[in-house]
Amino acid sequence: MSRNPAPPPSGTRPGPLRADARRNRQLVLQAARSAFEEAGLSVPLGEIARRAGVGTGTVYRHFPSKEALFRATVVDRVRLFTDTARELADAADPGPVFFRYLASVVRLSVRNKGLCDALEASAEGRFDPSPGVERDFREALSVLLDRAQLAGAVRRDVALDDVLVLLLGCLSMEQRRGSHGEPGRMTALMCDALRPGRNVTKLPAPAPVRRNETGCPVCGAALPTARTGRPARYCGGACRQKAHRERTRGRAL
Repeated sequence: MSRNPAPPPSGTRPGPLRADARRNRQLVLQAARSAFEEAGLSVPLGEIARRAGVGTGTVYRHFPSKEALFRATVVDRVRLFTDTARELADAADPGPVFFRYLASVVRLSVRNKGLCDALEASAEGRFDPSPGVERDFREALSVLLDRAQLAGAVRRDVALDDVLVLLLGCLSMEQRRGSHGEPGRMTALMCDALRPGRNVTKLPAPAPVRRNETGCPVCGAALPTARTGRPARYCGGACRQKAHRERTRGRAL
């Protein structure tokens, strides 16, 4: 038997077809980004296909549903935020860097209706872009927060979940102001609320952990119940590093 593969049937060209498929997928993603940015999840799939210059069937071949396509566009943006935070993790001025980063996340998100819809739905448990993507973003942001707090630029009683809720609320407030002027005004107020000072209102204690639930000792987030082996003590690497720094700092004092 010959070891050489049989030639492809006449008229078939697998190489160019694969290239066309990749090109169509990129066209669909680009069209979806702009459409979701303008109209959010309510945009019809047919409108996305029209903008991409392809048929609706082509869209379905690459993405089984509109939600899958929406999730792909959101994941791209969240990964960009994560990568930026990681690049800033070793910055020499952690306080100003932290506040500039928060302001840039709000500025880049507030005009993107699809991303705002996704963040709001995620906070309410109605949308999950990807567990790994969300975890990576939280860990990258936690490092920036930790370094800003150690530098004395952010009040020490603020937790990561506080920052995430403030970000979401700030997006909503900036959207409500719309064309009424002063973009970034709500962002400046949010950042000031995070700064330490003599007249800052003391935050109430975090909600107690429920009886059958273990909480992270750093940020208070619930820890998953261990099915086998030793249960996790922290919710992730960022909180583990933060606890280690606190212990090291305490010994040094």
